[in-house]
Amino acid sequence: MIGIGSNENAYSNGSLLNVNGSSLEEKVDEICRLIGKVEGDPLRIVGVGAGAWGSVFITMLQEAYGSLREKVLIRIWRRPGRTVDRATAEHLFEVINSREDVLRRLIRRCAYLKYVEARLGDRKLHADEILKDGFCLNIIDTPLCPLKVVTNLQEAVWDADIVINGLPSTETREVFEEISKYWKERITVPVVVSLAKGVEAELGTEPRIITPTLMINQATGVPMENILYLGGPNIASEIYNKEYANARICGAEKWRKPLAKFLRQPHFIVWDNGDLVTHEIMGGLKNVYAIGAGMVAALTNESATSKSVYFAHCTSEMIFITHLLAEEPEKLAGPLLADTYVTLLKGRNAWYGQKLAIGELSLEMGDSIKGKGMIQGVSAVRAFYELLSQSSLNVLNPEENKHVAPVELCPILKMLYRILIIREYPAQAILLALRDETMNDPRDRIEIAQSHVFYRPSLLGQKP
Repeated sequence: MIGIGSNENAYSNGSLLNVNGSSLEEKVDEICRLIGKVEGDPLRIVGVGAGAWGSVFITMLQEAYGSLREKVLIRIWRRPGRTVDRATAEHLFEVINSREDVLRRLIRRCAYLKYVEARLGDRKLHADEILKDGFCLNIIDTPLCPLKVVTNLQEAVWDADIVINGLPSTETREVFEEISKYWKERITVPVVVSLAKGVEAELGTEPRIITPTLMINQATGVPMENILYLGGPNIASEIYNKEYANARICGAEKWRKPLAKFLRQPHFIVWDNGDLVTHEIMGGLKNVYAIGAGMVAALTNESATSKSVYFAHCTSEMIFITHLLAEEPEKLAGPLLADTYVTLLKGRNAWYGQKLAIGELSLEMGDSIKGKGMIQGVSAVRAFYELLSQSSLNVLNPEENKHVAPVELCPILKMLYRILIIREYPAQAILLALRDETMNDPRDRIEIAQSHVFYRPSLLGQKP
């Protein structure tokens, strides 16, 4: 038994052990057996995309398995060419000098001088360059460990056994279409774990939601059995700082159970679940309402009462939408609310809503924000609104005794669309939606969902 304050790893017969007693070598060997690798051929793990969560996720794997150099090779791809502006370079220099361990590491690697020169404006740093030293542009205040960074996509992925998709959902299809060119001659099928939280709407005779895992499947031809989704109520910098967290890896049993074991760490507990698409969609849905939560918080001077009113309405809309998407929506309530809660507290989408509301950001600046990355809730607002506006999905509104598009029962979603997408109203209009005297009790919306057969499997591309 290992008590509080004990080392997270221990040694037994020369093997590095986790707190649960299984060696890291055994975990690697199990994955290699499943993939079909021959003795002496290392497991190749590649992160695609170097945003905050993608970088932290690869860093955690590097710190856990990087010592097994004969067994595991870990690298991360990011696009080349992005420069670090002077203000960011100055802030990065302050971060470096505030952390003795980081300062000593850079001096030891003969990498400190370039940060001095960048601070003085005598040199331009690049995002891929500083990532090699453990600095991700989206979380400059949280230095990571040094990483093997590759800027050539073909070099990064052509022989990868496991690919971690750390791209925004809006970039996933394009990048994986390029990756597919490099996988045409492959004999073995790679495994892809997607971290992306976002959706697209495919409209037509049978409207449906397209998730990042489905984009990857369509772009590369990798079977869905080999594509998984990992998500949970997590803030990247806190996870790297070893705040206790949990996540679910969802997909086919063949891969999700051994990968859950492989990814699990003392501070990062990974469970597994077979319901891939629904969990993935819920990860995108909470981003929609997080933007509105940020607006409400800023516009009401962090009023606890106003925020609770908003929370009641947005959660009732999310529950209503899950009844359209899931045959057993009750099973999603816990994971969805937990993910929503942490996103509303500290996520980038809530931050974005706050900054819009107080005028520090504008919609004209786009949804890719310096120091934060892609605000995926914006594209998700469009996708959910357009999907739930389709007349083919009409549901009965018992109060009016007529069939309406599902979006008509989601006033918060409608207002966010009018603010963010068609820009009909300013951010302040979110309060109009909350204070609308004709708005139903949130409980009524939940009762409508629970008392009627709303489930639409076609929305997930499934047959009834």
